[in-house]
Amino acid sequence: MTDSEYPIDDLDRRIIHELQNDARHTSASEIAESCDVSARTVRNRIDKLEQRGVIRGYDVDVDYEAAGYQLHTLIICTAPIHEREEIARRALEVPGVVAIREVMTGADNVHVEVVGVDGNDLSRIGRDLNEVGLEVVDEDIIRNEYTRPFHRFGSGGLDDE
Repeated sequence: MTDSEYPIDDLDRRIIHELQNDARHTSASEIAESCDVSARTVRNRIDKLEQRGVIRGYDVDVDYEAAGYQLHTLIICTAPIHEREEIARRALEVPGVVAIREVMTGADNVHVEVVGVDGNDLSRIGRDLNEVGLEVVDEDIIRNEYTRPFHRFGSGGLDDE
């Protein structure tokens, strides 16, 4: 069994849940207190989860509209399945692209999140995506995005419904 396949336990799940909820304002000591373990244990577990690739990073949640960028857009694309991953990685280099999701099923198999300053900028991004091998199928302006921690990482573990 490789490190990346090593199963996580209830304590790992609770730590992940707390970090998903608010990583910036949650200390190892606070997590430790709620889980009845030492802060050192929590820090060690976080280190191991990061080393195994379970925790891949800590992202900043940006409100693009509040930052002055009204054109936060989801572009739905199609890529040949055998090239999808390579094309998606190249598309991430296009200025204005902030996230890419590969979708496993259907023809619309790459979702590209972009931020543009105006219509001309969005047109340029679309052309650039085309040049790296993506066929643009649809575009939608994103109004709001809501996230929450995965419920099975909460205090009840796998039995949470």
